[in-house]
Amino acid sequence: MDYFAHETAVVDKGCSIGKGTKIWHFSHIMTDCVIGEGCNIGQNVVVSPGVVLGSNVKIQNNVSIYTGVTCDDDVFLGPSMVFTNVINPRSAVNRKNEYAKTHVGKGASIGANATIVCGHDIGKFAFIGAGSVVTKNVPDYALVIGNPAKQTGWMSEFGHKLKFDADGKAFCTETKEQYQLKNGTVTKLG
Repeated sequence: MDYFAHETAVVDKGCSIGKGTKIWHFSHIMTDCVIGEGCNIGQNVVVSPGVVLGSNVKIQNNVSIYTGVTCDDDVFLGPSMVFTNVINPRSAVNRKNEYAKTHVGKGASIGANATIVCGHDIGKFAFIGAGSVVTKNVPDYALVIGNPAKQTGWMSEFGHKLKFDADGKAFCTETKEQYQLKNGTVTKLG
């Protein structure tokens, strides 16, 4: 076993768990999910069947990741955030064949207590503010906050708000890497 699982964690048969991953207290990793290398899965986390997580994914305590969710490398999932997988759930109606997919792009961060309504993708390096309710797709590098979540700006790959000049150029305050805003799309230059 190339990963660590706390003695109170439950890891079902049929999972693929990458080298160096850590699974903490009272978490449940369900069958047929794929977890990459170097992930950190906090306390009381549920990873449902068929979920796919890339490498270096950080999942804080009390997070539910339901069937239909995929996360690329370097995704951060804040404390008590939640994904959904059915648009119109009813206790008496079985809708397992109606699960809507959600994809979270490389390096995206989802803040504490945020909710991601199923069927909406989160772009790479996007930043979802704490408590936000995402009800539509989020572009790469976008900063969204509120309920429903609305875009209020753009973020660098290091998590700093970008301030674009008249030419549509901005620099990350930490790394000095340059970004371009053109036709509503941000790209990192160089």
